Amino acid sequence: MSLRYALLALLTAGPVTGYDAAKRFGGSVGHVWHAPDSQIYPELRRMQTDGLIEGEQVRWGPRSTKTRYHITASGVQDFRRWMCTPLDHAPERDAHHMQAAYLEWADPDAARLILRTHISYYTEQVALLTTVRDGIRSRTDPAIRRRLEARPESEHERIIAYKAYSYSGMIARGKSEIDWAIAGLELIDQLNPVTPLDDTSFQPALG
Repeated sequence: MSLRYALLALLTAGPVTGYDAAKRFGGSVGHVWHAPDSQIYPELRRMQTDGLIEGEQVRWGPRSTKTRYHITASGVQDFRRWMCTPLDHAPERDAHHMQAAYLEWADPDAARLILRTHISYYTEQVALLTTVRDGIRSRTDPAIRRRLEARPESEHERIIAYKAYSYSGMIARGKSEIDWAIAGLELIDQLNPVTPLDDTSFQPALG
């Protein structure tokens, strides 16, 4: 997936300024495709050059304006074509699982910290994604409300079902990562058992 189609997906819910797009990337499509502001603004300008979106100047504050973009018919056609095309699977580049494959090079406490950090990250992600998914289902999430307002009532059930389905997949993946890291902690304990003090290693002081 490219940033272009993530932005087109965002624009199918209605017009946005570059500022809006950058802000919403942190709360909707950004959960599945991360992009910094430094990439979003240039890509919007390229998309306008390619005829996928059009921009209009709108007032922003008392003396300034901003460009607000909306998707064109060509943009809709290109997004629909992309949506109907199975995507290639990119080669794996998983630094965390690669690191885990060589934990024999780390001391046990460092290895435990690595896996506990993994658990902490995915615990937070699962909580966040669950909140968003539940908000989609209840129609209280701001992003889903904007999208539903832009589409006919007859489409609402499908929109909600597919969005919730996507988030459920990410939640399941996060829980799987937590389970994997917990199993890793157990493996570290098995491979590095705590050795009890030998009976002769400590002699109480005689007094």
